[in-house]
Amino acid sequence: MKRYLVLENGQVFEGSSLGADGEVTAEIVFTTAMTGYLETLTDKSYKGQTVVQTFPLIGNYGIITPDREGEIPNVSGYIVREACDAPSNFRCEMTLDEYLKKNNIVGLTGIDTRALTRVLREKGVMNGKIVSEIPEDMTAILEEIKAYKIKDPVEEVTVPAPEERTGDEVRYNVAMIDCGIKENIVRCLTARGCKVTLMPASSTADEILALKPDGLFISNGPGDPEDNVKTIATLKDLQKENIPTMGICLGHQLLALSHGFKTTKLKYGHRGANHPVKDLTTGRVYISSQNHGYAVVSESIDPRVAEEFFVNVNDNTNEGILYKGKPVFSVQFHPEACGGPKDTEFLFDRFLEMMDEGRDQ
Repeated sequence: MKRYLVLENGQVFEGSSLGADGEVTAEIVFTTAMTGYLETLTDKSYKGQTVVQTFPLIGNYGIITPDREGEIPNVSGYIVREACDAPSNFRCEMTLDEYLKKNNIVGLTGIDTRALTRVLREKGVMNGKIVSEIPEDMTAILEEIKAYKIKDPVEEVTVPAPEERTGDEVRYNVAMIDCGIKENIVRCLTARGCKVTLMPASSTADEILALKPDGLFISNGPGDPEDNVKTIATLKDLQKENIPTMGICLGHQLLALSHGFKTTKLKYGHRGANHPVKDLTTGRVYISSQNHGYAVVSESIDPRVAEEFFVNVNDNTNEGILYKGKPVFSVQFHPEACGGPKDTEFLFDRFLEMMDEGRDQ
């Protein structure tokens, strides 16, 4: 059955149906990752977005539910060049199409994803709608597409109440502000002896301090960082406590905003598993996995308060911050990435070292 993608600039891409029946309007973004499509589908940072996979064949190892980053898919829609209908993997539970149907995710296959990606790179990320028919008069549908904006996406993906996660041993007590956590972040911490208490993004400083945490973690998540006014206010209050703190992705941006720095929306964002980042303290370059549409403005970082930790080698945007005189740092990329490189997973060990030092004081 034919299905179409209509972009807010009026361009139309024709393809075939994938996944559930229906129509969906969302922000259209692309990721260059070659593997990890299930992790992409279940990543809460994609809330309110339709994801375009630039790699031409998706679904060749099927769906393997233990690899999920969240319980359910969080993308609004899904677009691929070719969806594999005969996956080959001993862990495979179902096909990509079956999984999308089961979770009511509208998809599109058979379109020229290369041409679509070039549009998004040249003109910037834009809204779009997956539809089954093209109306003769496009005026109304284009107005609807342009007006789309997801409201309060973090509130939709954060835990509704505190939730504890532990591994085989517990040596550290970590409070995590959950803005849309990826499960592998929790796995990386619990594997290192952390009891992790996921706290709603709207939690107050007093509620977090009541846990008597050894460390504070601010997670990734969707949307414009400036919209998270309550979380930013909480982080401002927590700055006085000198708690060892680590932030990833949205957490990185929220920490920056709480210190008075600025963020900006990127033209088409960084989404993929091959982004080079440079550690400015050593000069070493690492390959990283990324998923973000906003970045901290490097020029807004007050040198009296903090310094850049990492920068993106491709476009020199900020990828990390070290805060002076505090056991606090954050990174824009995902050191826990699955699928993706684990070159920077040592940053979790740095977080543990800060908690050890905090106990010794």
